[in-house]
Amino acid sequence: MMTRDIKWGIVGLGNIAHQFCEDLSLVEQATIYAVASRSKEKSEAFAKKYGAIKNYDSYDALFKDPDVDIVYIATPHDSHAELSIAAMNHGKHVLCEKPLAVNAAQVKSMIEASKANKVYLMEAFWTRFNPSIVEIKEKIAQGVIGDIVHIKADFSFPQNLEDEHGRNLNMALAGGALLDMGPYPVFLAYLLLGIPNDIKASAQFHETGADIQTSAIFNYDHAQAMLYTGFCHESDMIARIYGTKGEIHIDRIWHEAQGYSIIKEGEKVDFSKPTIGKGFAHEIISCQDHLMSNARENKLWALSDSLNVIGLLDKIRTSIGLKYPFE
Repeated sequence: MMTRDIKWGIVGLGNIAHQFCEDLSLVEQATIYAVASRSKEKSEAFAKKYGAIKNYDSYDALFKDPDVDIVYIATPHDSHAELSIAAMNHGKHVLCEKPLAVNAAQVKSMIEASKANKVYLMEAFWTRFNPSIVEIKEKIAQGVIGDIVHIKADFSFPQNLEDEHGRNLNMALAGGALLDMGPYPVFLAYLLLGIPNDIKASAQFHETGADIQTSAIFNYDHAQAMLYTGFCHESDMIARIYGTKGEIHIDRIWHEAQGYSIIKEGEKVDFSKPTIGKGFAHEIISCQDHLMSNARENKLWALSDSLNVIGLLDKIRTSIGLKYPFE
């Protein structure tokens, strides 16, 4: 059981890692101890910006650092499984960005590595820890809006569709909207309704083969979820949950919401639920609490949840015919 500050190692120093570290600096008993990039200049600059004690120009060197407690992995999707397993094989706890891996087979191998090495593994699905999402799930469980009959959730931003070698469109990096932005709408349907009876999906593709617009309908016994993600335009990104007794609207941008509204009998009531920083702090706090209690996975977002969500993404990919060259 840990009682001292937890020393974090950061692997992959792109935009998401910057946002994460800004929130990490707000969390008690958290230290940005070491950072790693394949670029020495990038590693040194990142370390200086966030006050990291050590910086490395190889990921393996960070994994071998005996003082690193947990590694946050923020590299492109295709490397999540390989790097997470390498870190765990060096005895490190791991918080890996979503999606936890590219497919269910990879996620299973990561879970096996976690168990074999007796270390903590968690998918960095920060939205699950967002105060609005936590409270909404509780209120739905209490029957505030009755039984859910429909969910509508989208997440779409215009992206650079000219750079065929960039992360968004490169099939070798598991590019495309579905694995980049799509996990969020799929997550919301899964969180509130579970695994659907069947899935219908459709997509449009770039010349590289990466999906740039994907829609899916999840069918349940008494409900449907309509989900959309894309790189072509900006959607309203207000999630709507319809029940037999009312509605819940999650504020824009819903996956990082600062509040939500309940609408019943024509009356709208707004709830303000501001996050700590951008919102990553909540998953970090939960992660550290579990480490301090010697847990091996998170109670709020368990490894079975990550496996279920990647399984749904696999089914969507099968439906639209999306397969990556390394699979």
